[in-house]
Amino acid sequence: MTTNTRNSQALDVPRDGVATLLIFFGIAFAPALIGTAFAPDLWYESLNKPSWNPPGWLFGPVWTVLYLLIGYAGYLAWSSSVGAARQNAFWIFALQLILNALWTPLFFGLRSLGLSLVDIIALWLAIFLNVIVFYRLKPAAGLLLAPYWLWVTFALILNATIWWLNR
Repeated sequence: MTTNTRNSQALDVPRDGVATLLIFFGIAFAPALIGTAFAPDLWYESLNKPSWNPPGWLFGPVWTVLYLLIGYAGYLAWSSSVGAARQNAFWIFALQLILNALWTPLFFGLRSLGLSLVDIIALWLAIFLNVIVFYRLKPAAGLLLAPYWLWVTFALILNATIWWLNR
């Protein structure tokens, strides 16, 4: 058995599925690419933030892991099913990625704490639905989205707190 075969089997990816997995990683990282155009600046530094606000360096590593999990979950769900159930699940998958991609331009670009809060509430709900529909297609796919949902739960509370402190 070659190293490539062993590595793809460790992720439960057949050799002919590697390209599909890479496509899903690309799709999952798309919101991050959009977000790079809207970095925190002096405006963000001037906001009142809670004492439990994470340090800036933490966000990159956390989101990298989360996007990898999102991509792999998408791949597993896609590979496990066909038909209407898969189609409906991927409408929700697309919706949560769009809402994810919108948050950074709303928060850092428009500097709208209120609109970003509305967006992240919708994102939280969309991820929750995505966990459910992916779990029904393949339990591991739904479970892989759980850390994403938990992180966005934290981010929602943080966004709400920053909005409240800066009304």
